[in-house]
Amino acid sequence: MTRARRIDDTFDTGLVWFRRDLRSTDQAALYYALKHCERVWCVFVFDTTILQPLADTWHARHPGEPVQDRRIDFIVASLRELDDALRAHGGGLIVLYGDPAELVPKLAAELRVDAVFANHDYEPVAIERDATVDAHLAEAGRQWLTFKDQTIFERDELLNGQGKPFAVFTPYKNAWLKQLSAFDLKPYPVETYAKHLAALPRKLDRQLPTVDQFGFAPSNLTDLKLPAGMSGAQQLLDDFLTRIDSYADWRDFPAAKGPSYLSVHLRFGTVSIRTLARLAYEMSLQPDGNGAATWLSELIWRDFYFMVLAHHPRIASGASFKPEYERLRWEQGAAADAAFTAWCEGRTGYPLVDAAMLQLNRTGYMHNRLRMVTASFLAKDLGVDWRRGERYFADLLNDFDFSANNGGWQWAASTGCDAQPYFRIFNPVTQSEKFDPDGRFINRYLPQLAKLPAKWIHAPWLAGAGKLAEFGVVLGKDYPEPIVDHAQARERTLARYGK
Repeated sequence: MTRARRIDDTFDTGLVWFRRDLRSTDQAALYYALKHCERVWCVFVFDTTILQPLADTWHARHPGEPVQDRRIDFIVASLRELDDALRAHGGGLIVLYGDPAELVPKLAAELRVDAVFANHDYEPVAIERDATVDAHLAEAGRQWLTFKDQTIFERDELLNGQGKPFAVFTPYKNAWLKQLSAFDLKPYPVETYAKHLAALPRKLDRQLPTVDQFGFAPSNLTDLKLPAGMSGAQQLLDDFLTRIDSYADWRDFPAAKGPSYLSVHLRFGTVSIRTLARLAYEMSLQPDGNGAATWLSELIWRDFYFMVLAHHPRIASGASFKPEYERLRWEQGAAADAAFTAWCEGRTGYPLVDAAMLQLNRTGYMHNRLRMVTASFLAKDLGVDWRRGERYFADLLNDFDFSANNGGWQWAASTGCDAQPYFRIFNPVTQSEKFDPDGRFINRYLPQLAKLPAKWIHAPWLAGAGKLAEFGVVLGKDYPEPIVDHAQARERTLARYGK
């Protein structure tokens, strides 16, 4: 476990290790380093223990094709802006490539720093990595100092009346709001101490790398409406604030511009959670603050899932939060593999599910409502182990964050904390009719169905072959037949969970 502490010491030199916090403002580790050190250097490490598995997964799915990952493009673009911001104050960003457990202590020794500063990470693999760094630094007489930055409340800062971690969201949210104070939302005034940024040593002052230097090819990130870096986060935030009042009304409709689209920026820390939570909380207190209150609730869910992971690290190894669901017998064999592949590729015959999966495959983004629909469909219509879907989302989501992704999948599969009951099973057709009533989202990704009227677009097979032919659609040729009958699948799921 990494250690966090109150800093009473001052140091001559320090090193800030950027990870999930790619910004130069309101950044806890950077603030404490600048405040307590006379000279501060900054580093980011492209972690090969993460990059290599990404490449391996890509090669397995796309043999012979150059490796692409939009997240790497996003990080590279965000690092350029971070480097510019640090240089504006006399510093700069050292960028390394390799295993950070080795490179960070090595760089600390090369720079002869007294302490290394970083922000908390909550995933078990990251905690183990940080413990290794801590041990190497301690052997050399250097300090390892870490801080809360990703969350408003973390780990055991919120406990229930019995002194135990919450397992249900609503009581957690109520406790979160009750404990919240202005101090919790106060930004760290990094700029006050920016003069302590140290110029980069000449041999470390290199041009920032491009993705091809890591063996990756550029992705289609630049073609998507996803601006990177701190300025990109601010651009999206400014836009969202013009429509936040309607967030509660439109957030569930994938064809509407309802969400904030800030999740990837929260994931990589190009915007501070304190900034967003402060705005959401203050606006929620206004007479017309329902949209902001709903958004604040979503931000609290993020803290909740981080807390769950911190107290139940076993879920990072694939365990169900509720142990009794480890007995579930998922579909196996060639038929299950074929069903999973059809789900991945958007060929299930259920238009909303397929459009959502095509959106994910092509853009790395999926609307939150559709994450629930597609996850429920995989686990409860196809009977495929939710862990396979969790892994697929992890490989493709621009905003992939283990705690939220795992929490969402376990919620949909009814194996997690505060999950929907197993007998609540999303109907993909009624979900489509309710949240994409005119088929606008479906048409965007399934243009072959664009001529179908809204009456038939949610379940084309119900129209019959003759009616479909009038609109130029032949099932099995232009669009797949349904891979499963939802009513029958529902009965199988009830039996599977009820045993």
